[in-house]
Amino acid sequence: MHELTWVEISKNALVHNVQQFRRIIGKDVLLCACVKANAYGHGLIESSGVILEAGADWLSVNSVYEAKLLRQAGVDVPVCILGYVPLEDIGEALELDCRLVVYNRETIERIGNEAKKRKCPARIHVKIETGTNRQGIRNEDIPDFLNIVKQYPDIETEGISTHFANIEDTTDHTFAFMQMERFKRAFELFSDSGIVPSVRHCANSAATILFPDTHFNMVRVGISCYGMWPSNETLVSFKKEKEGTFVLKPVLTWKTRVAQIKSIPRGEFVGYGCTYRTNRETSLAVLPVGYYDGYDRGLSSGHVLIRGKRAPILGRVCMNIIMVDVTDIPDVCLEDEVILIGRSGEEKITAEIFAGWVGTINYEVTTRINDRIPRILKD
Repeated sequence: MHELTWVEISKNALVHNVQQFRRIIGKDVLLCACVKANAYGHGLIESSGVILEAGADWLSVNSVYEAKLLRQAGVDVPVCILGYVPLEDIGEALELDCRLVVYNRETIERIGNEAKKRKCPARIHVKIETGTNRQGIRNEDIPDFLNIVKQYPDIETEGISTHFANIEDTTDHTFAFMQMERFKRAFELFSDSGIVPSVRHCANSAATILFPDTHFNMVRVGISCYGMWPSNETLVSFKKEKEGTFVLKPVLTWKTRVAQIKSIPRGEFVGYGCTYRTNRETSLAVLPVGYYDGYDRGLSSGHVLIRGKRAPILGRVCMNIIMVDVTDIPDVCLEDEVILIGRSGEEKITAEIFAGWVGTINYEVTTRINDRIPRILKD
């Protein structure tokens, strides 16, 4: 069966990006690739295999569901679950031999009891609240929290972690440095309590690229594994503060095909709501992709690429259809390949360009591509 829309994943680009990070962190720092959210839209199983072949040591996910898919696919490297694990799912997470990020007393109690009952190891990573105010415990709560952990001999406090609030959003990294100091103080509190985690990690893509001091002994690289800069501010900071060559290659190309071509007169409306009216005789191509697939309905301008040329989008994005103007593109044929994100000839549509059209960020653009759409490895 031929697909109406599909995503191509460049194995060569993915390998290149992972190896770029291995080069800058060195061989003594663990490289944990974040593959949550269907590998940022790039295909959990497809991308994870390539990422591990390229030299990553660990994988991180958001949920037990994702971890289970990895184990079922034969992935046997350490898998760290970053998101909240419901108490009822902790036993399954331990059976899957996952590392759990923790910050609740109730979670510790359930982990301790499940590990004892199942006679399986329980490795935890304590999340420290340093200023993002999402998951995590504050430094003043660390001694009491660790006293709870100590009551369960089957729990190994393997890791300590935190997450930066705005290291991607500014070229002034004062707040990030403050968070680093809080994180270092947290580690001292662990040591004072007689617990010394073997794995310390706080660096996301931006921190890994910009600040070697954040690497400690593991980094968690997410979006930039897939060839996207975390933000323009990160790119600006890199060019300003760093020397040497560090190149990211976009991994994802999103495609569809032409499902119909028709000529409509000047003055005709196109699409729902009659929001667009032709101002000339128009050759219209209908494409079988829409907001159900992840092509944002909020898109009010923009284009796709057909035969290396831009085809402007006309009217509203529908659930399963968009319409584009191919009047100025000669010889467009039924089932011609269409680029939604990617390159065609000298033209390109990056995730960043698409994000600008809909007022969001590149993360959201790729992660919202529907999971049911095939991810096909190329190269």
